[in-house]
Amino acid sequence: MIGQKRANALFSGSIHLLSAGSSDFIQNYYIDPILYGAYTSDQFSDRLMSSYSTFIQTLYGLGARRVGVTNLPPLGCLPAAITLFGRGSNQCVARLNRDAFSFNRKLNSTSESLRRLPGLKLVVFEIYQPLLDMVTKPSDNGFFESRRACCGTGTLETSLLCNSRSIGTCSNATGYVFWDGFHPSEAANEVLAGDLLQQGFDLIS
Repeated sequence: MIGQKRANALFSGSIHLLSAGSSDFIQNYYIDPILYGAYTSDQFSDRLMSSYSTFIQTLYGLGARRVGVTNLPPLGCLPAAITLFGRGSNQCVARLNRDAFSFNRKLNSTSESLRRLPGLKLVVFEIYQPLLDMVTKPSDNGFFESRRACCGTGTLETSLLCNSRSIGTCSNATGYVFWDGFHPSEAANEVLAGDLLQQGFDLIS
């Protein structure tokens, strides 16, 4: 629509933001008996790192020079994860959080290697600890609910199951850390955004 030259300039001058890993673990690895049986979580994260590295290099080859990627949140503290994998507990699932922490270390290491590409600005956005702080100390951040999500029962629903007709949806989402079983609320994202803006200064400087 705008021609190859302008398109290339637009692409190379843009900030590219990526999010990877959450759905790969929660909605694939942990619930797929074939994947779960074929790979340890460590081996699975290695596969994801390979895909991530290839994707960044592909973006770079297309001209991208400013890239930001969010690390994994504390997966074991997502309401849906507690419901699915908590075995009746109302607490964060430690095993899932350990997997996320391990993945994030690999993400940092892989990203450090990728920064050797000439001219590439690659920032890893840290959301694990800020979100964990909101979950474990909600009142410190102005929230009153961090176990249940606002949508529906607050334990599992997401996506199309979360709408204005969802039975049980809260009337004040600003007090909830999570909007649905997987995603932070707008209010929680606002808190996270403050941290991300500071972390991402290199992408706009």
